[in-house]
Amino acid sequence: MLNVRTYPLGFIQTNCYVVSNSSKQCLIFDPGGDGDKLIHELNRLNLKPIAILLTHAHFDHIGALDQIRDKYKIPVYIHEAEKKWLNDPTKNGSSKYAEIPSISCKDADIILTNESQIEIGDFSFQILHTPGHSPGSLTFYFGDDSFAIVGDTLFQNSIGRTDLLGGNNAELIKSIHSKLLTLPETTIVYPGHGASTTPEDEMENNPFINGF
Repeated sequence: MLNVRTYPLGFIQTNCYVVSNSSKQCLIFDPGGDGDKLIHELNRLNLKPIAILLTHAHFDHIGALDQIRDKYKIPVYIHEAEKKWLNDPTKNGSSKYAEIPSISCKDADIILTNESQIEIGDFSFQILHTPGHSPGSLTFYFGDDSFAIVGDTLFQNSIGRTDLLGGNNAELIKSIHSKLLTLPETTIVYPGHGASTTPEDEMENNPFINGF
């Protein structure tokens, strides 16, 4: 059984997820900042990172990307639609805010192009393309353990914003309905910000979904 740990990190406390197994291997999702804090936790727990996966490339999800990648010498995965965003502050949004340093990261190592089942180390999970918040937004679905890491596509009683580069509200709603709400109703949905939820709870309580 996998263990999912949540760490709100960086400028706006973006949820970074560390998914580990009994062998102490772990995957890191969206290291948004506070790299020293994250490294301290990984060392404290004696975890062995083997990859970084990005739900998308907005600045608040990649702030500690290069620090973590370089520390553990591990590959970074991203969707092809945002492969050029990591080193472009205009695209990743960091140039938009004067109070935030411009973020420019090295290119990703693995470019994801298709929805598929993927295996990294002893981990096996499904990649779902869920655009709308951004064109390359991804969901990582661990069916055997009944959870999904969804980035900023769906939140508890809310949905992702679509007023940023490449955002599209119609696409977002389609992604939510066709990819996320079709998951088993009790699947734990881990969003990019805030508390976890389930498809069942969102179908009952989310006003942005129920109106469509």
